Amino acid sequence: MDRKNYFDFERLENAITRNTRLFILCNPHNPVGRVFTRDELATLAAICEKHDIIICSDEIHCGLLLDTDKAHIPTATLDAEIAKRTITLMSPSKTFNLPGLGCAFAVISEEKLRRRFIEKMAGIVPMVNALGYVAVEAAYRHCSKWHAGLLDYLRQNRDTVANAIGKIPLLSMAPVEATYLAWIDVRPASLRNPVKFFEDAGIGLQDGIEFDGPGFVRLNFGCRRALLEEALERLSCAFERQAMNKA
Repeated sequence: MDRKNYFDFERLENAITRNTRLFILCNPHNPVGRVFTRDELATLAAICEKHDIIICSDEIHCGLLLDTDKAHIPTATLDAEIAKRTITLMSPSKTFNLPGLGCAFAVISEEKLRRRFIEKMAGIVPMVNALGYVAVEAAYRHCSKWHAGLLDYLRQNRDTVANAIGKIPLLSMAPVEATYLAWIDVRPASLRNPVKFFEDAGIGLQDGIEFDGPGFVRLNFGCRRALLEEALERLSCAFERQAMNKA
């Protein structure tokens, strides 16, 4: 894999100041779709321990591993000392499509850190509602077959996107190990406004600028395959028209 999809640990540590108190990690990663290895997580944790930084590990996409040879490793499971400085955020909302029910949870093993978290969330973070609680229990207890079918479908969607992007000379995408999001590099196409270019072709993509990634767009392939194939056909036709106009 291209090294640009890996952490630059030296740059990360150089960015730390005496005011740095919290490191927010997204694993699996949104938007590039990486599943971080144990060694990567250990290096990140060591940097945070060295500078006495709390780790807030957002693991909301952990149920969406697409590469069968990858395993999600919760940051807090690396060792007991790392667990003491780790806040793990999780929710079934991405995997089971339950965002409207507003049910998420934090796992914090260290008592003092847990008390601080509860104090800070007071008046800001709503409590779990009854419908959300029931939906979470149903998802985790009774939907394993549905979940397996979902992953198979998303794998095929991912491959559909990768094949389509691979046929367009000016585009490339990061390998998607997890999530339902494709991170597409459009920089070689020299588009002044990538999002508008795609909207004019009838496709709604998210601007990479929102992720500090100008020249990239994010495509959500968590949808019906027929809809996805139509979007990819429109995308391909847009670049064919652009090439003809330049000729």
